Amino acid sequence: MKFMSSNRKQKAIELRAKNSYDLGSHAVEREAALRELLRGMRGAVVAYSGGVDSAVLLAVAVQEVRGETLAITGRSPSVALGEVDRASILAAGMGARHQIIETREFEDPRYRENSPDRCFYCKDELYSRLWQIARERGYENVLDGFNADDGKSPLDRRPGHDAGLRLGVRSPLAEVGLTKDDVRSIARRLNLAVWDKPATPCLSSRIPYGTRVEEETLRKIDLAECYLRARGYRIVRVRHFGNAARIEVPPADIARLQAARAGIERVLQSVGYDRIEVDPRGYRRGSLNDSAAS
Repeated sequence: MKFMSSNRKQKAIELRAKNSYDLGSHAVEREAALRELLRGMRGAVVAYSGGVDSAVLLAVAVQEVRGETLAITGRSPSVALGEVDRASILAAGMGARHQIIETREFEDPRYRENSPDRCFYCKDELYSRLWQIARERGYENVLDGFNADDGKSPLDRRPGHDAGLRLGVRSPLAEVGLTKDDVRSIARRLNLAVWDKPATPCLSSRIPYGTRVEEETLRKIDLAECYLRARGYRIVRVRHFGNAARIEVPPADIARLQAARAGIERVLQSVGYDRIEVDPRGYRRGSLNDSAAS
């Protein structure tokens, strides 16, 4: 019996993943609807993180929006190391105008208190700034990358989207029914390097509600996750519980993580965590919302 080498096996997995995003007519029709929607706009500011959703929105907006499109990325301690630089490189490759602003959510004590509505205060500050820039420069629309799948799962709470709705921010991907798989399919057809990029939500989402958000805490989380990604855990969350780090990886990676636990624990101790826990349930988007829902 012949066994596939680890490199060939990984390539086969990547090929299957790519093929899984070669979607049919529905994605094509929704992309056409997105283009038609954007062609009806006169100037747009895109809230752009560099993730696949906002990248697809920006790429299509650059091609279709009448007048100028401006991508704006917020930089703050809650953004993972390197994300802003990668977003800048990607925007430059699209030929998009791109501006980075320093966001001020840390000046809002309601954000720092870390209630279940923390994201509302962050996005309210960001979108208010984007509208200010849009009005000063004559852009008629502010857009975000919210897609048709977002907020659908029980733990995927989106108070930040509520802030956008309150301020009149539009979500074109969701408006035309584009799902996450549709978005990845379009990104791949547009040759965007982030077509298969895992979600990278703000670092504050790793802190249980009611625990104050501190910059030093975010630094610890970021360093721990950077280390784990360097070890090959592409999808990973380090949930912060004081001196303990609870690590979530996809179920398929749990055994490998457990086998390397002793070495990982030594490294994370140098970051500031006395001990680590491996969540046996695996990675779950919005897992800390369990406590908010109870």
